[in-house]
Amino acid sequence: MFLKAWVHRNFKKRKMLRRNIYKWHRTISLLIAIPVLLWALSGFMHPIMTTFRPKVGSQFLTPRTLDTSKIKMPLQEVLNQNKIAEIANFRIVQMAGNYFYQIKLPNSKVLQYYSAQNGKALKNGDVLYARFIAKYFLLGENKNNYSALSKSNKVLSQSENEESAIHDCCSNTSFAIMKDTVGAEVVDVDFIENFDNDYKSINRLLPVYKVKFNRSDGIVIYVETAQDRFAFALDNKRIVFDRIFAWFHTWSWLDFLGKGKLLLEAFLCFLAIVSTLMGLYIFFTTSRKKNNDNSIVNARTNHRWTSFVFSIFTLMFAASGALHALEKFKPDDRDIYYKVDIFNSSSIAMDFSKLSQSLGESHITNIGIVKMNGDIFWQVFYKKPLNNSDNIALANPMGDAKKNKIVSAPSIIYLHSTTFQPLINGERKYAAYLASQFSKNAEKDTSSLEFITKFEGEYGFVNKRLPVWKVNFPFNGNQRWYIETSTGKLAAKINDYDLVEGFSFAFLHKHHFMDFAGKSWRDFSTMFAAMSQIILVVIGLVLWRKSFRKKNRL
Repeated sequence: MFLKAWVHRNFKKRKMLRRNIYKWHRTISLLIAIPVLLWALSGFMHPIMTTFRPKVGSQFLTPRTLDTSKIKMPLQEVLNQNKIAEIANFRIVQMAGNYFYQIKLPNSKVLQYYSAQNGKALKNGDVLYARFIAKYFLLGENKNNYSALSKSNKVLSQSENEESAIHDCCSNTSFAIMKDTVGAEVVDVDFIENFDNDYKSINRLLPVYKVKFNRSDGIVIYVETAQDRFAFALDNKRIVFDRIFAWFHTWSWLDFLGKGKLLLEAFLCFLAIVSTLMGLYIFFTTSRKKNNDNSIVNARTNHRWTSFVFSIFTLMFAASGALHALEKFKPDDRDIYYKVDIFNSSSIAMDFSKLSQSLGESHITNIGIVKMNGDIFWQVFYKKPLNNSDNIALANPMGDAKKNKIVSAPSIIYLHSTTFQPLINGERKYAAYLASQFSKNAEKDTSSLEFITKFEGEYGFVNKRLPVWKVNFPFNGNQRWYIETSTGKLAAKINDYDLVEGFSFAFLHKHHFMDFAGKSWRDFSTMFAAMSQIILVVIGLVLWRKSFRKKNRL
């Protein structure tokens, strides 16, 4: 008798538990139905969106050998002529057939340009250079672009006396670039110092120029003039896709909540996990009712099996999404790590003949200046004879060239600023030095250095910068500092604790476990999983509607 009563009580408890779980499952599922539907629809659209990329000719500017015979004035003389006492760094750039010193001044984001022929300042030089390289990226390695510039110079020479045309290279360059209409005309150039709705923080690079072209697709190209870098491109189609994705997936309309938006997203993902686990409990503890041509029973059966089959994708998306949202509470402070040194103009004496002697038969493609442990070095970029592949990106022409970018080992030498003696393993030493400066760890504590030539593993495309050095320290979860020596900036900072979120998002959310089969199959996997969530929500809502209408009729 006692056993029978005990069994009866437990049976009633389990029945009551299942009934409560069913009620909570239904309530929570209704609460998250619309958010899940928005995420799933935009997730399904995302792989499609990546195929509608703006059509550009190139995403990389090939380094060219400097013709030192056209560099008439030494850097120091140019600085003195223009009364510039201090600089933060410099490069040499080619623009419309002329050479200019690109000067970074202390506490200034806009770069200045001075003719390497006569030292004259190029008015609005940074804007002109932005137009010049943006047109290069638009057309690619297109000779028509350069022939048009040469033609413009010729027209200018005919319109002025010969002596003026030869010596006023700044006017020639400005005229050639402003009058260049090959491919498409530039209609607007804006200096971008902060991320916005079109140029989002995911693009990493700042400051950049936004160059808009008069083309039917409304193409806009963002360029970083300090590194001749293609940053991003938008056209009419991409803008629509990006804004839909921002509204549906990242919920930009809730940005006014600040960090509260992340909490809400994580909470809804948590509810999705709870609802899914409740659904699985119901599936395994109840039996399927017979059909009997009952529409509600049919709907419940459809929901029961689709939920069971697709629950794995729900758990994958929800768990990785929640972790990703919570991870964003940790500030991304990579932009505060950069090395800026101030160099006195009177101490900068660059001698091209000595630089060339140190390099032998190699050809100089550019020059910068860095300070390391109190010593000043010329940072010389060069190209070896009969080797045109140094620092040139290799990519799958059918994919995103930046994302699939692979670079060769850097051809960089560090020469002492006064003795012009090479620093042995200068690149490695400079990378270790910068990592030590940023991390406050001693250089001797560096456990390993590795040169990174492509986006993969923990250093994904989201970091945007290549090539970089991976500098390891055996502290703080084996922290890795990814250093871009060409700019003296930190590209990424990762430790073992970050890997959990990084890999969960890559594998569970973006389906990188399908990388072995290629991008097409990975996209198919992502879209199938997203579509499964749409089907699951729709069938669940149909079941709820049928049940609700039946209850109201009673």
